[in-house]
Amino acid sequence: MFEVRVEADFSAAHFLRDYNGKCENLHGHNYKVYAHVRGSQLNEGGMLLDFTKLKAALRAVCKELDHTNLNDFEYFDQNPSAERIAMYIAAGILNRLSQEGEDLSKPAAGDGRAFLYAVDVFETETSRARYILE
Repeated sequence: MFEVRVEADFSAAHFLRDYNGKCENLHGHNYKVYAHVRGSQLNEGGMLLDFTKLKAALRAVCKELDHTNLNDFEYFDQNPSAERIAMYIAAGILNRLSQEGEDLSKPAAGDGRAFLYAVDVFETETSRARYILE
């Protein structure tokens, strides 16, 4: 099994509803995001997936979020937790790559093609949420 990872970052504000603590107040983070792709079959060039394609998709999704108040996104239902942000980014990557003819959805068992495995969202250097696509 091979795995490749690319990273991007963005800055955004948010607050959490239904949370009893300081994060219920508007605050911001400098998010770091990792996108992981796995698979057991390499392409004719000896690569699992071209880093350039994955990086472009990840950066485009992060650009949508950059310098925004994440609570303004209907997707997050007023609770833009790191977990929900990771799920949003994963869906965005899959959508963008699908539009370019790259299917990174999880394959059937035994199919070794590349697939988007996980997205990590770091709010700080020590706090990370991971969304694993199943």
